[in-house]
Amino acid sequence: MTSAMLTDLLKSLGLLGSALMIGVFLRSKLRFLQKTFIPASVIGGFLLLILGPQVLNVTGALGIPLEWYHYYSMIPGILIVPVVAGVPLGLRLGHTGNETDPGFMKNVFPLFFIGLGVSMAQFAVGYLVHLMFRGSYTLYDQFGIELGIGFVGGHGTAGTLGNTLKEMNLPYWETSQGVATTTATFGIVGGILIGIALINWAARTGRTALLDKPADIPSVFLRGYEPDIKKQNSMGRETTQSSSVDSLAFHASLIFLACGLAYLCIKGAKAANIPVLKSISVWAYGMVCMFIIWGIICRLKIDYLVDGAVKSHITGSFTEFAVTGAVASLPIKAVATYIVPIVVMCLIGYVVTTGWLLLLSKKLLKGYWFEQMIGTLGMATGVFITGVLLLRICDPDLKSPALTTYSLSYTVTSIVYFALLNLFITLPTSAGVLTTVISACGISVACLVGALIAGRVCFGKVENA
Repeated sequence: MTSAMLTDLLKSLGLLGSALMIGVFLRSKLRFLQKTFIPASVIGGFLLLILGPQVLNVTGALGIPLEWYHYYSMIPGILIVPVVAGVPLGLRLGHTGNETDPGFMKNVFPLFFIGLGVSMAQFAVGYLVHLMFRGSYTLYDQFGIELGIGFVGGHGTAGTLGNTLKEMNLPYWETSQGVATTTATFGIVGGILIGIALINWAARTGRTALLDKPADIPSVFLRGYEPDIKKQNSMGRETTQSSSVDSLAFHASLIFLACGLAYLCIKGAKAANIPVLKSISVWAYGMVCMFIIWGIICRLKIDYLVDGAVKSHITGSFTEFAVTGAVASLPIKAVATYIVPIVVMCLIGYVVTTGWLLLLSKKLLKGYWFEQMIGTLGMATGVFITGVLLLRICDPDLKSPALTTYSLSYTVTSIVYFALLNLFITLPTSAGVLTTVISACGISVACLVGALIAGRVCFGKVENA
């Protein structure tokens, strides 16, 4: 790569950043964007998409190279590597950060199985829709996985799919990444609407523990920013002194170290032609390498140098640009070709996800079952913060310990989810779609059994009204 190419990449990121800032502005001003809780990155990405060569081509008239949109299609697959690799860094499952009833913490175990089970059920639904429409459409092998990628994974995880398919030398990686971005948009909007409807129903029927009617959504969640400096949250601890190294740079270095080791691992596996290992995606290696790095840090008792909040903000920044790039480069014509199976897939996904969470949470969780369920619903149709938003509506002051159990179960679920993700991306090509459906259903059933056992072991026979 030459200096001119790097300069061109930097210029393209300037346009991407500008679109993200416009997205922030539009989100803060337009009520319909606030009501649907569409992230600024998605808004900015759609703006670039509309102004780009596929629609109005305003960018072309302004002299913006078409190649920049090619960069944007590749950015999600690149940036998702440090995002996934960073997951284990700072992981402290035993530390909740507040006073919580130890008995209530037992909810984490069944909630983990419930959350993981619904993600596997989404994979099963997606590939079942693939089988339903296979006679009417020319579908690529992985069509259907986008439901679980978009709903549980969110917009950022679409890059994981694109990255893996590209590594497999499959020509439809951009189309699949675009479909996943589309299902993620359906997921976050539909999840919010379903969540608010459920909160209204639960409040009217006495199923919420802390309120008689849904609370107003805090204005800062709608606008997307907090104007009062005194109320703004801290981004985390400054674990290092800037006289030596900036704390953000230190955390980023650990993440990039894991990424570098991951690329070395996959290069070695391919050079040695090791079966299975040579086919594992680089982001999966990144997660394994980070577990090792974090384990060494903990063994050396210098884990005080790592702050999970700082790490989350770094990977969150990568995700924002990955999402903006993914939406901006969404292949409209290719996605439009599959719009009917996409809509059917999402509608069935809404029903299965909501039904699974409602029935199992009510049956297996003890205390604040609805609050924990609604947070998990947000995660299962959007991202972690979507669950927090829904939880804040039915527990405005966060008086219940539901946020703690939701956070812990989400952490473990995300790790296992990414560990299994590569299997469901590669299995349709190696073993067929039907085998993939059976595998997803099998793991879902195993999670159901695990949830039942965890609930019985933790609480005995649980009956929730």
